Amino acid sequence: MNLEPRRVRKGVAVGGGAFVLFGIVTGLIPNPLYVRMIPRTVLDYLFLTTTAALVGVYAAQRPVSEEESGHLAIGSTVGGFLAFGCPIYNVFLLALFSSSALMTYFDPLRPLLGVVSTGLLGGLVYYRSQNDCETCGTDATAEEPTENHS
Repeated sequence: MNLEPRRVRKGVAVGGGAFVLFGIVTGLIPNPLYVRMIPRTVLDYLFLTTTAALVGVYAAQRPVSEEESGHLAIGSTVGGFLAFGCPIYNVFLLALFSSSALMTYFDPLRPLLGVVSTGLLGGLVYYRSQNDCETCGTDATAEEPTENHS
């Protein structure tokens, strides 16, 4: 991976911003705007830190090409957010299910969701690091067309 200072600064800013934003919104960083209704766990902080770090690394990598949409990165980030967020105050989930259903069925699955989402995001970052080039898809060593001497 190319470690240009501009890209490193971008990655640190995006990762740090994601950590602070997600931490405040989920109540993992104590603040007067949001009171977390379930206890904070070590896994919540682990998934917050891992998700934010991987989002920062993803942002520091080469720009997304036109062929690459970034849907996997967005889905993995949302999955990570759901893994460390408070299920009771997740408006989207609460609209679909009751709070008792969320605590009974969704809350025990949050660690699995965190492992899957950070694994997918980590795999994406690794895949992109293996294909790190500015002109991906072009092969500089391709054979030149042969001339037909008829």
